[in-house]
Amino acid sequence: MEATLAQLAELVDGDLHGDGNLVLNGAAPLCDAREGHITMLDRADREHCLNACQASAILAPPDLVPNGRPLIRVDNVHTAFATIVSHFRPRRTATQKGVCPEAYVSPKATIGNDIDVHPRAVIGDDVTIGDRVTIHSGVKIQAGCRIGDDVTIYPNAVLYEDTVVGDRCIIHAGVVLGADGFGYDSSTGVHKLSSQLGNVVLEDDVEIGANSTVDRGTYGATLIGEGTKVDNLVQIAHNCRIGRHNMLCAQVGIAGSTTTGDYVVMAGQVGVKDHVHIGAGAVLGAMAGVIGDIPPQTQYVGVPATPAREQVIKQAALGKLPEMRKQMKRLEKTVEQLTRQIEELSDSK
Repeated sequence: MEATLAQLAELVDGDLHGDGNLVLNGAAPLCDAREGHITMLDRADREHCLNACQASAILAPPDLVPNGRPLIRVDNVHTAFATIVSHFRPRRTATQKGVCPEAYVSPKATIGNDIDVHPRAVIGDDVTIGDRVTIHSGVKIQAGCRIGDDVTIYPNAVLYEDTVVGDRCIIHAGVVLGADGFGYDSSTGVHKLSSQLGNVVLEDDVEIGANSTVDRGTYGATLIGEGTKVDNLVQIAHNCRIGRHNMLCAQVGIAGSTTTGDYVVMAGQVGVKDHVHIGAGAVLGAMAGVIGDIPPQTQYVGVPATPAREQVIKQAALGKLPEMRKQMKRLEKTVEQLTRQIEELSDSK
């Protein structure tokens, strides 16, 4: 697929500088771009990165000064570049096939309109599925689940019984929703599984990344709030209630009965203990270890997690430890010398 630079500028409503008749055949990042490609530079202060780039044209912010290479200037470089990449490499769209004969749908299930159920998917008793839902191969939806409209469930995801999924949710491959929580009664000397009578509820517009897990509540629901995005390999334990529009990055682990406010961000590998609350708008840095409540609109990092400014001070102090050790040794030596001199003066009297 080819396009002229002028056509791309019109596509993204950009400001064209250079030969609009230049024919391009692809789009790629700076490190991969070749002759005939358009590439992206998202900040003018990174212009030096273009020196080794072979791209024939550039998509850039408004403050980049043309340097002889054809370019399109736009306000939002990333959004515009995504549009251009999609023009050259449009996403594959599968043809709606309805319910595949190789899938199993219980006669007790209720299925909406324009549904697409792929081979070897299993839909259990009393399941309700809305309109325009896509269920890929190997998905297992157990009895009593409720799925909203415009939901996509990718291969081999498992929804345990009574799981509720809101409209426009995306559940990626290998996700498990509603497995038993990790709660045991050990009073008799053996680990006996405690009650697992609740379920999992995803509100509208939630996305769950590949191979992530959300455990069912003990008696009520484990809840993931509207618009929250969960990355791959995340564990959310039983009874947690995650607020709206949270961002939980890869390998986050949240222990049982933890709650969060809206717009919380947890970077990669954050670990949160049970029964704590993360305030609205809080940001937890990568690998933070949370052992207590986090106030709203704050930034915490480190293990145990403390305010970011405190960690900066601590790290600065740690960097000075080698020199402080040398100073301490010099002081100890000086004190020893002074002590000997004082003892000698005392003896001479």
